[in-house]
Amino acid sequence: MSKTVELKPVRIPSSDPEIVIDLDEPRKLAMRRTILFAGLGIALVIMALVSAGTGQLYVSPSEVFGSIMHAIGLDIGPMPSHANGNNALWNIRFPRVAMAIVIGAALATAGMLMQAIFGNPLAEPGVVGVSSGAALGASATIVFGWSFFGEWTIAVTAFLAGLVATMLVYLMSRAGGKTEIVTLVLTGIAINAFTGAGLAFLTFLGDQAAREQIVFWQLGSLNGSRWQQFGIIFPLIAFGIIASFFVARRLDLLSLGEKSARHLGVNVELLRIVVIVITALLVGAAVAFAGIIAFVGLVIPHLMRMVIGPAHLPLLIASVLGGSLLLLSADLVARTAVPMADLPIGMLTSLVGGPFFFWLLRRARKRAGGWA
Repeated sequence: MSKTVELKPVRIPSSDPEIVIDLDEPRKLAMRRTILFAGLGIALVIMALVSAGTGQLYVSPSEVFGSIMHAIGLDIGPMPSHANGNNALWNIRFPRVAMAIVIGAALATAGMLMQAIFGNPLAEPGVVGVSSGAALGASATIVFGWSFFGEWTIAVTAFLAGLVATMLVYLMSRAGGKTEIVTLVLTGIAINAFTGAGLAFLTFLGDQAAREQIVFWQLGSLNGSRWQQFGIIFPLIAFGIIASFFVARRLDLLSLGEKSARHLGVNVELLRIVVIVITALLVGAAVAFAGIIAFVGLVIPHLMRMVIGPAHLPLLIASVLGGSLLLLSADLVARTAVPMADLPIGMLTSLVGGPFFFWLLRRARKRAGGWA
């Protein structure tokens, strides 16, 4: 009779006494990823229900859930007890929640992609000027009244301006075949300074309404989100995230180094160009109606990488969920922190991301520019 052999975890000492190889590590990593994905997914659903019901007109999470179920034809859960509760949910709250979810996912994905192609944990759309470049394109559309593509004009011009900014960052930060942290940060400072001057000039040229919209773009806000805006940016962001899944495996090969990636059949320059276009698409769509929201693409991918490792496919899933959760939470604070006021959401994310960026920069200098 054959016997069943049970394999137990083995820890193998290496030649270096401080390094121990744990053969059970893949199982532990898979467990961490499963727990993280489930936790982020559950937290996102709960936060969406709470956020949709919180405001001047309070609707309980059970009533929010009931309203959604009745809308899809299922008689589950109570409807909002207030006479205007259902209308407030579907005309005001749900569009804003939906915008926060997709824009948070877009910014976190864009940050992960930029960190991958630059091989640098400090790369982020806001830090290197991509977000402000997209905002400059959107603001120019407002001031000059461009309408080349109808309702899509703002999104298209934001995408093109973000693409130009991303290409400038890529070309100017390359030195000796690699990207240096100092060069990357200085490039971002230069682009942010240029786009800041452009936004100031457009503010001077525009009328009162245009100036208010430009200020809105500079501060970042989801106030006034509508289903029509969601319908414009959702296809763009969905396409960008889906495309990111297709390049995730190649990004793993790129992380081994350019020479190794080429030997494994990766067209490195083509991959970088494709990722730059995807990044510009995601950032342009996010900025088109929400303005500049910084540091989401820096904080989320880095935290997720610390938990589940550098593999880009699971990192992408975690970043999408984490970015949505972070922006949805920040938007809830923006709406409720001050009574009868709507704080700029970009200000709140910067309050969190600014100190995190300084910590990360100091940590990167200690590690001589290495990955976290």
